[in-house]
Amino acid sequence: MTTLLAPAKLTWYLEIVGRRADGYHELRSEMTTLALADELTIDEAGDYVRVANPFERPVPEGADNLVARALALVGRRAGVRIDKRIPAGGGLGGGSADAAAILRWAGGVDAARALSLGGDVPFCQVGGRALVEGVGERVSPLPFEARTVTLFIPEFGVSTPACYHAYDELYESGWRPTGTNHLEEPARRVEPRLGTTLDWLRSRLGDVRLAGSGSTMFIEGAIEERPDVRDPAMRLRVLRTTTTPVGA
Repeated sequence: MTTLLAPAKLTWYLEIVGRRADGYHELRSEMTTLALADELTIDEAGDYVRVANPFERPVPEGADNLVARALALVGRRAGVRIDKRIPAGGGLGGGSADAAAILRWAGGVDAARALSLGGDVPFCQVGGRALVEGVGERVSPLPFEARTVTLFIPEFGVSTPACYHAYDELYESGWRPTGTNHLEEPARRVEPRLGTTLDWLRSRLGDVRLAGSGSTMFIEGAIEERPDVRDPAMRLRVLRTTTTPVGA
């Protein structure tokens, strides 16, 4: 048995700089890996993908899981148990991180092949801190910066494809994105509870940001345990973690 860690990714900022003829969006973003990680147990004599998932949001097993697709990409067969620590649909790249862990275990692939599994997989395969451009295939490493972040994880997820669809509709209506995350307003349209929660957190803490298309929100620094950011009506999981360098 071999145990692998699949670190979450945090999108520090996200800019949409264009749209290609095939409909995909050109991005420019800064990403970093986190100490928060799924754990994969590899049984080289097996042939399965099983998920231990403590969250309410479902995660596919078997051939529908990105791990199975990653194994097929590298021509390997193995049994994989995934112990989820990264919530699905939270904008933290959990499925991409799991797939990238398999790619690293198998010796790695180039960015174009990694991209076939998803836009976050090329970065997740590299890890650390990087400037990510294009549709995710251009990953330029940046110097590591040790940061503590506090994550706010709601009970609901947000669909990334739905956010991009909402972005296109808003853009066509004349709206233009601002701020550090160009998907924030589309994500609010897709999931109104997200906007309510984000506004509520900002009224108490200040510069709370959305991680990718959400639903996870974050702030730099370690937030002390406070009743006003743990209102049970919001059902927020508050998690403190740190950024990690390549190979951590």
